[in-house]
Amino acid sequence: MRGLWSEFKAFALGGNMLDLALGFIIGTAFATLVDSLAGDVIMQFVAAIFRQPDFTQLAVTLNGSEIRYGAFLTVLVNFLLLALVLFGLVKLLKKIGLGNFRAQGSHECPYCKEFVPIDAVKCKWCTADIEPGQAEDEDLKLVADRQRTAE
Repeated sequence: MRGLWSEFKAFALGGNMLDLALGFIIGTAFATLVDSLAGDVIMQFVAAIFRQPDFTQLAVTLNGSEIRYGAFLTVLVNFLLLALVLFGLVKLLKKIGLGNFRAQGSHECPYCKEFVPIDAVKCKWCTADIEPGQAEDEDLKLVADRQRTAE
């Protein structure tokens, strides 16, 4: 039982778990901040233009079913604002050189058919040299052919 407790403690207090927990907490607080910006500032300007202070009440009734498109519009605006703010933050961090932003996605190794990160130059499974950023099947076939002729 003592070994299990020490394993759990190492897991729960390990660097990755704490980073994840702190990132989640900060992300939640940031989302609340952007939600307030959207609802309390930007949506108020939109409401002043359309003379409608609250879009959540906008709805259409079809055959007794209420379609609340106003609530959806409010959530959509909140989402778009959050995405825009996060995009701007990432662009700013890249520009000033902070953060380690790598290419996202993966592609299949032409040799072992396992998936590796899109910017990998060596397959972590079979250790073959591969060219990064080639996600199309035709491109992977060309890479495989070049590798075979080079050997």
